[in-house]
Amino acid sequence: MVVAEDTLRVVYAALAEDVGAGDVTTEAMVDAYAVGTAALLVKEPGVVFGLEPAEAVFRALDGEIEFDRLVEDGASIDARTAVATVSGPLRAILTGERTALNFLARLSGIATLTRSYVDAVSGTPAVILDTRKTTPGLRQLEKQAVAAGGGRNHRFGLDDGVLVKDNHLRAAGSVAIAVERARETTTLPIEVECDTLEEVEEAIAAGADALLLDNMTLDGLSAAVALTRGRARLEASGGITLENVREVAETGVAEISIGALTHSARSLDVSLELT
Repeated sequence: MVVAEDTLRVVYAALAEDVGAGDVTTEAMVDAYAVGTAALLVKEPGVVFGLEPAEAVFRALDGEIEFDRLVEDGASIDARTAVATVSGPLRAILTGERTALNFLARLSGIATLTRSYVDAVSGTPAVILDTRKTTPGLRQLEKQAVAAGGGRNHRFGLDDGVLVKDNHLRAAGSVAIAVERARETTTLPIEVECDTLEEVEEAIAAGADALLLDNMTLDGLSAAVALTRGRARLEASGGITLENVREVAETGVAEISIGALTHSARSLDVSLELT
């Protein structure tokens, strides 16, 4: 298995945090040469993601570990589904148990919540986006989980997209100045946050490529769509829930960004059970 460098770095950091100087309980209870097999079990319906870091956890502890995936990342599963088995040195299996489950539970929760939002807007042109409201150090994996759930990744960091938000506008002095300065600095598309229709008009006049419509009402979003007439890509954000996301999509915006995908997703219930 070839594991991305970012994933390995996170896995080693997580193991260092959990194992410390050694797993004193496992070393006391389990013979050094004991071997075994365990199943990774997801106890509730959802979308699986996180098998790669889970496997990397066990392999980092012992190269003799065998990890067999029973489903693929991104698969929709029923309750009480075994998603993988891990076999080999029993000490490595038990020491890596919690760290592996933490990755699998957290990332599957994100993929599952994302799929719920994607399903809620099915049949509309709108796509579901994530944000930078991620767990420090886990952004790459969490955004991959969003993609596995059917969402689309927004910018990964501050270096791959221009998003002029309210504090940038205050610092620059106006929308026009902010867009002009961005154009002088980069060839990346420029997105401007707009809270009112007046700001939408200013951003369009300044030549913004996209507008982030922040915390607008449904009527406001519909009016922004009509005002823009396709001259800029429109992204709705703020106050969006599973209960209202379809209404937001039906206003005609192209994208809906939801921070809750990564900052508020509930981890799925997962366990490791020796067989």
